[in-house]
Amino acid sequence: MSTSVDTDTTATDASPDKAPLQLEVTVEKPHACLREVVVSIPRGEVERYFKDAFDELVPEAQVPGFRAGRAPRKLVEKQFKDRIEERVKGSLLMDSLSQVTEKAEFSAIGEPDFEYESIELPEDGPFKFQFKIEVRPEFETPNWKGLELKKPVEEVTDEDVDQALKRVLSRYASLEASEEPAELGDKVLVTAVFKDGDKKLSEMEEERVTVANRLSLSDAICESFGEMMTGAKEGDVITGKVKLSEGQEDDELKGKEVDAEFTVVEVLKLELPKLSGEFLDELGEFESEDELRDFVRSSLERQANFRTEQAMRNEIVSQLLASSEFELPPSLVRRQMKRELDRKVMEFRRSGFDEDMIRRFVNANRQNMQAGTEASLREHFILEQIAENEEVDALPEEFETEIQLIAEQSDSSPRKIRARYEKSGQMDALRNQIVERKVIEMISGAANVNEEKVEKEAESENDEFAVYHEVIPTRDTEAIPEAKYDDNTPKGAETEMEKDSDGE
Repeated sequence: MSTSVDTDTTATDASPDKAPLQLEVTVEKPHACLREVVVSIPRGEVERYFKDAFDELVPEAQVPGFRAGRAPRKLVEKQFKDRIEERVKGSLLMDSLSQVTEKAEFSAIGEPDFEYESIELPEDGPFKFQFKIEVRPEFETPNWKGLELKKPVEEVTDEDVDQALKRVLSRYASLEASEEPAELGDKVLVTAVFKDGDKKLSEMEEERVTVANRLSLSDAICESFGEMMTGAKEGDVITGKVKLSEGQEDDELKGKEVDAEFTVVEVLKLELPKLSGEFLDELGEFESEDELRDFVRSSLERQANFRTEQAMRNEIVSQLLASSEFELPPSLVRRQMKRELDRKVMEFRRSGFDEDMIRRFVNANRQNMQAGTEASLREHFILEQIAENEEVDALPEEFETEIQLIAEQSDSSPRKIRARYEKSGQMDALRNQIVERKVIEMISGAANVNEEKVEKEAESENDEFAVYHEVIPTRDTEAIPEAKYDDNTPKGAETEMEKDSDGE
């Protein structure tokens, strides 16, 4: 259904060496986040582009029987007609699309959607084509000044540092195969088969996992994993249940319990390393245990700051959303799922969370990704609109700061991190992360904020362990963010994390 029509006959110059095209543009709104655009280019403009193309070609054209550039223009036009038509078509499309998107009152969030091959350049009359494009929804910017906010403040204690240091050391623990029964905190090498009645759903190849109370999978959770595995020995076959997530596409599978059969390949006991000078140097060239503890405390403080920022952000967004209503098409939400997950994983990494925590986060979000992505998109659109209104953007030095921080946490070079993000298309996600953080800080600065001390929720290291495996395989299986290095581990510690993540 069309909700409005807009016609425009002028546009800005898309190319510095060409006069702007005269266009007739009709924009229809079948949906809040979609525009259908019809572009009509008068014949005179088409002929101008043909003339420019032939003016450029004739002085260099090579036609049999004539020296280069000496063939009659009419002959050149006939000889190279097909090639020039394709060039003119491409130029007209490129220039007109550039002008339309620059001039348009909508804010595009995707590339124009059209089939290039199906567009034809007519022999006479205007050149017309149409395309669809996803846009930011239109809504009135909510009032963001003077909000009443509560700011939770965490204190990092010596006990917190002790527990975190133990987790770090556990990644360097010696692992020895044992005939003793497994206990909470041990590691087991397991395979698994998941079934719904007699139907096999999937198989999990060998994975090295920690015996924790719960086992988190990409689309399910085994609540009784610790109970099932406690007392297990090499060769044991243990059966139990896993509960599928509510995010399953098949309604019959949402929240359903299915059978799991775990085979214990090996039980591994851990022995923590001693904090000797040699080990401290190997760990990250730390000169003393105090320096290592300072490193761990710094990571914990970044995590605490992250939780505070998230709590503030959630409260701010909750109040802003209450006064802004707009619809989001399901197709847009589905396409943005992986991008949103990538962005959040990036936030976790720069905030010092370790790989176990990131895997748990990824699995929890994948299990209810559509609802989470929709909420995050609403957040993004509101914060982006405020950023645009207040002219807030990411500066080059802010990109460098973010990349430097992620590089330090992952024991990599800034150059490699930047190359990885540019190759994977994540620089835009990094930009959004910077801008949204600045907007949240701006809103917080204009709010009435009351601080209150809170205690971090007690979390046992044996509460949950996560692995990347889909009980119900989907096309999106490969969309899991690459997350093998450990951003909370001192330099040189990523090797053990890769082994745990890959099950090697």
